[in-house]
Amino acid sequence: MSTTPPPKKPDVRVNSPERRQLEWRDFSLDGYVRQDDKVRIIWRYVESLDLTILYDKIQAVEFQPGRNAVDPKILVALWLMATVESISSARALERLSQRDLAYMWICGGVSVNYHLLSDFRSQHRDFLKQVLTTTVASLLHAEVITLDTVAQDGVRVRASAGSSSFHRKPTIEKRIAEAKAHLAALEENEDSDDTSRGSSSAKERAVRDKLARAEEALKQVAELQKEQDQRRRGKDETPKEARCSTTDPDARKMKMGDGGFRPAYNVQVATDGASRIIVGVDVTKKGNDGQEMFPMQSQIIANYGKAPQNYLVDNGFATNDQITKTENAGSQVHAPVHGEKAMKKRGNDPFARKKCDTDECFAFRQRKATEAAQQRYKQRPSIAEYVNAEFRNRGLTQFRVRGLEKVQTVVEWYAITFNLLRLINLGLVT
Repeated sequence: MSTTPPPKKPDVRVNSPERRQLEWRDFSLDGYVRQDDKVRIIWRYVESLDLTILYDKIQAVEFQPGRNAVDPKILVALWLMATVESISSARALERLSQRDLAYMWICGGVSVNYHLLSDFRSQHRDFLKQVLTTTVASLLHAEVITLDTVAQDGVRVRASAGSSSFHRKPTIEKRIAEAKAHLAALEENEDSDDTSRGSSSAKERAVRDKLARAEEALKQVAELQKEQDQRRRGKDETPKEARCSTTDPDARKMKMGDGGFRPAYNVQVATDGASRIIVGVDVTKKGNDGQEMFPMQSQIIANYGKAPQNYLVDNGFATNDQITKTENAGSQVHAPVHGEKAMKKRGNDPFARKKCDTDECFAFRQRKATEAAQQRYKQRPSIAEYVNAEFRNRGLTQFRVRGLEKVQTVVEWYAITFNLLRLINLGLVT
């Protein structure tokens, strides 16, 4: 018995890639980027900045040997664009500059590598401070910023160090001795062969860097021990040995938002209430905000010659000493009164003068009792917490750099980027 075979299915038709065909194409990077793309706004903003500080540091000059330097405009624009898009990795930015149209458009055929990008991001704090200060000063002159109300808040950001890198003084001294012995062995056994010279030099640099960080940790652990002894003075407590990180000696273990303790830095931000523009930033190694209000106010006065009229902070900032100094410098402090709810439950008046109060602290208490002051303080979350949320959304959850100076530089990048986005939203940069 014969059966009829099923009909053969026709071959499918698809468009397959052909990569070896020679073609002539009219191609321009500028033609592939829309006129209203944000990358063009960023580039125009960079062109409006005074980059003299950056150009003065370039050693490549005409009629002298050496390669051309990468234009600082490119590097500034790349990192502004990267920060807007929550990119903090120099390696990731290098890849994007080779395959993403927006970043390729910024480069315009100029190649950049991650070493250059990484070094540029963590250096030039003087330039970044100048950009932040001059921008705010010009907006102050144009009355976009009034400094009528300024809110300050602190946010703890994870450091580039592990909890296990914190050691006591004896362990740090042991690490220093080991690093010195390792370095001596490398120098003694250094091979003169050209093929291994580069590897040997890299190993030496790594050991020297490790030794430098351990020696800095030894200095700082002595300072931390003195601070701990002063805080314990007069208290019946068992002495504890201070610990310091050999990975990042400037990092400190701080209580984070989830209640846990991890190595971190305390990022301080002051924001204008009317425009939501950042007017001051700083980074400290202290785990609490109890001594941070007056230094930030002093920074604002030094930069702009004017003290904020109303200064909004949360409960952690409002110590007697800081309130007194800030009020004497020309600002009215608005913050919760310590123990206000507990005193009201006991039937005590939280706004009455206390024994430890200075005249400025008493004035602060009396002002807090008014309805106008309470309504003004309600503005604080929408001013200060808004900036913190934006920083987190832009990727500021953990630093990739080590050391207070480099950390402060990275925070300046976030502040400048935040202000640029605010200026775009306000229609002041197009």
